[in-house]
Amino acid sequence: MAEPPILSLEGLGLQQGGRWLLGDPALGDGSGLDLHIGPRDRIALIGRNGVGKTTLLRLITGEIEPDRGVRKVKSHANIVWLEQEPDFDACATLMDFALSGDRAPPEHAVDAIAGQLGIDMTTDASTASGGERRRAAIARALAQEPDVLLLDEPTNHLDLAAIDWLESWLDRYKGAFIVISHDRTFLKRLTRATLWLDRGALLRKEVGFGGYEAWEAQVYAEEARAAHKMDAKLKIEAHWLERGVTARRKRNQGRLEKLWEMRAARAAMITPGGTAKLKLSSDADFKSKSVIVADEISKTYDGRQIIKPFSLRIQRGDRIGIVGSNGAGKTTLLKMLTKEIEPDSGTVTHANTLSGVMIDQQRSLLDPQKSVRDVLVEGGDWIDVRGDRKHVQAYMKDFLFDPGLVDAKIGTFSGGERSRLLLAREFARTSNLLVLDEPTNDLDLETLDLLQEVIADYEGTVLIVSHDRDFLDRTVTVTLGLDGTGTVDIVAGGYEDWQAKRAQKNGKKSGAEKHQDGSETSATPTPPPPPPPKSTKLSFKDQRDLDLLPARIEELEELIAKGEAALADPDLYTADPDRFARINASLELAREEKDAAEERWLTIAEQAEG
Repeated sequence: MAEPPILSLEGLGLQQGGRWLLGDPALGDGSGLDLHIGPRDRIALIGRNGVGKTTLLRLITGEIEPDRGVRKVKSHANIVWLEQEPDFDACATLMDFALSGDRAPPEHAVDAIAGQLGIDMTTDASTASGGERRRAAIARALAQEPDVLLLDEPTNHLDLAAIDWLESWLDRYKGAFIVISHDRTFLKRLTRATLWLDRGALLRKEVGFGGYEAWEAQVYAEEARAAHKMDAKLKIEAHWLERGVTARRKRNQGRLEKLWEMRAARAAMITPGGTAKLKLSSDADFKSKSVIVADEISKTYDGRQIIKPFSLRIQRGDRIGIVGSNGAGKTTLLKMLTKEIEPDSGTVTHANTLSGVMIDQQRSLLDPQKSVRDVLVEGGDWIDVRGDRKHVQAYMKDFLFDPGLVDAKIGTFSGGERSRLLLAREFARTSNLLVLDEPTNDLDLETLDLLQEVIADYEGTVLIVSHDRDFLDRTVTVTLGLDGTGTVDIVAGGYEDWQAKRAQKNGKKSGAEKHQDGSETSATPTPPPPPPPKSTKLSFKDQRDLDLLPARIEELEELIAKGEAALADPDLYTADPDRFARINASLELAREEKDAAEERWLTIAEQAEG
């Protein structure tokens, strides 16, 4: 017999800014959101930034009250929330923070967990790093012995060792937890059910995050089939929604296949034994393509050698991942490669044309009173995107923003939305070197997919420091792994390839597969299989339209946005009525062509589906 839930939300609804953020009565029978949390539930909470995931956690804790519905909690149940950005302002030390609040845990319990996490709780809270604050918050939360643990981006600012420790703790944990995270590996390893918050509704499936994408595609396909009974416009929108999911998955497959080829080429350049020199069959050709050359560089701090002598040539188009525990020297290595600091020995040489952009996700630097328009185009309408001019609203759509939010204040955005906005601003700059320092913090899964696409399409070189294992496995061609001894391992591939190499060195079995002859193969995901054949064979013209119309529709949407922006000028009609008439006429033609193209695409898509 199933155990009764620890906590239930029934018929929940919450309004924000005059609209229903959660449990909109118009979505169904008006009953609102329902959620039941059992004693051993392990739940991933999924949803795009801004849909209300963190707000839902606040409702679960009782921190905020719903506008309708009821919250029921089992007597004496202890619900603990690990916030994404806890407030340390009123605390002198990290221990003061850990012992604050209505349900302060015993100090000895905090000390025990802090010791395992390697954090000194006497550290001044005002000068503590993001990683130290995150560890302190984890120690505080776990020491409270929760019955239900709510985790909001728990792996942010943690190094790989701390993430492994947290995964092990949660695997042994006897209570229930709900986790919001962008870390796919973390979610796949720990969750057994998924909550999907989408367009104000909450769906649940008893499958861990590993089955989420298949479930998402199934839901959208069912919506598309249901839309056949509705009006034509809704039918088109539903098909476009389903197509977006399918297209993203196909792009991901293509990107991974390309990445696999690049890794194979890079593996052929690494000399036996994994030494630091990367070579091509033609050394002259290699040198002509090199953008950063590090020759026997090293660095020592306080008598400890952080980086032992190390050499590397980085080519145009390389995607270099830098991984290791906190204190292993990742930032030091990155700063030496970008010439921000000088090595103690050796030299770093840059190509004369190298022009870099640094993206470090400092969303706190965004003024909350400024608008999206202010951040992207300093109050204007057009943005130069790596040399091409684009209307700001069309560019917003590229980064998954509603164009209608162009004048919204930054202060109304979630942390993930602010991070996405920073990405949009920085990726527009002309450059041939991207330096990404923990770029995945606070991003939702759709934005992570988008970020991977942008990196894959970027023609320059990319340096990435990240603890996100899945992101590295999907993105980088070469991994520089730092184990804390000063040695830099160079591995063609991602995080799992580095782990396999370390296990091979130590004679241990890691995430790699062990063969009968004792050899090991990296556990990096194999290239995805090609998409299944279409159920109905199309004519050459139909297949061509199916393939090309989406791009044409996007072009028309951009033309429409430009036309609408021009007509928005209140002085245009008075100053130049002929131009106003021409733009208006062109706009109508573009709208008609777009409608016809959507109808044509929809008809062929239905035919292809059989």
